[in-house]
Amino acid sequence: MAATVNQAMAKVPRNTRQRGEVLALLREVEGFHSAQQLHQMLLERKAGVGLTTVYRTLQLLVDTGEIDSTRLPGGEQLFRRCSQSKHHHHLVCRDCGRTVEVAGPAVERWADQLAAQHGFTDVGHTLEIFGTCAECAR
Repeated sequence: MAATVNQAMAKVPRNTRQRGEVLALLREVEGFHSAQQLHQMLLERKAGVGLTTVYRTLQLLVDTGEIDSTRLPGGEQLFRRCSQSKHHHHLVCRDCGRTVEVAGPAVERWADQLAAQHGFTDVGHTLEIFGTCAECAR
């Protein structure tokens, strides 16, 4: 079951109203969004959250594992709450940004083998596969 806003914010320092507003918004919107897009949505709600606070909150939520982030090929960082609670990867459309969460057991085995081969422990990884979704390919 998804964590409540209060449970998720308990994992980050200084549970503030502004941080709660950012997390509440992320629970409501679909897909990945930039910090600027999220800030604009908060302005439209008259939430009174500054852009700097949005950036800081997003980084805290990424650091605590509450949200995922990805970088588009052009370098823009996007954020969203994922529906899966366990480790997964993303297929990302270069054109529209549509994202599909996928499991990757072969990737997990490969990463573990590669790390062990080089003497690494306690490893983690992220994987985004970029392409063009079926809608944009039409």
